[in-house]
Amino acid sequence: MTTVLKLGGSVVTDKETPETVDDDALDRVVDSVADADVSRLVLVHGAGSFGHHHADKHGVTPAEGSRDAAGIWAIHDSMRRLNDGIVGRLQDAGVAALPVHPLSAGARDADSTLSLPVDSTATMLSEGFVPVLHGDVIAQSGAGATIISGDELVAHFARALDADRVGLCSTVPGVYDESGEVLSRITRFRDVAEALGGADSTDVTGGMAAKIRALLDLGAPASVFGPDDLDGFLAGRSVGTVVDG
Repeated sequence: MTTVLKLGGSVVTDKETPETVDDDALDRVVDSVADADVSRLVLVHGAGSFGHHHADKHGVTPAEGSRDAAGIWAIHDSMRRLNDGIVGRLQDAGVAALPVHPLSAGARDADSTLSLPVDSTATMLSEGFVPVLHGDVIAQSGAGATIISGDELVAHFARALDADRVGLCSTVPGVYDESGEVLSRITRFRDVAEALGGADSTDVTGGMAAKIRALLDLGAPASVFGPDDLDGFLAGRSVGTVVDG
């Protein structure tokens, strides 16, 4: 069974202080992963207090690119350092974690179609390793380099690896309905479009609406949940909001 799990950047970093890891939160996540009995696990983490401010400074988004190598390096280096810290903590806890950096492995064409081979990640899984990917910059034909989000990576690898389960661990316990209650299940986007702030198909910011659209298209059950439910998700239980189109 293959599981793809995203750790939201706000789960593992202090978003109020640039480039600061939330040590206690990260330790809890690492302990959960180390204690879990998951045979084939791919981890993806967001930026949190890393990466974003460099991307803002240099004007790089998923839609707007840059050819400023120094700026691209600043964004990537920030994410690489966060990735190094997470991989290091996982290894210290006995998890066979290894980094995978999208900038070095993939690209987009002029139409934003992603080309990101999964052979190395699949081989890592088959050899008992835990690949750890992260939001990053990625070269794009005609645009220099643009941002690739952790959510996009989750969708790409879940499809390419034929994942059995997908999880998004965020700071909220699930997807809220219009009354502020956590929904137990989502099977159609139109049923939650109003609660999520509309159905804007151009949403490229990684907002909840974009996440739900992507998860509904996966063909595998996905869960959106908070840190308190991470142990349950890794144990195979239904937690948070299940998204299954």
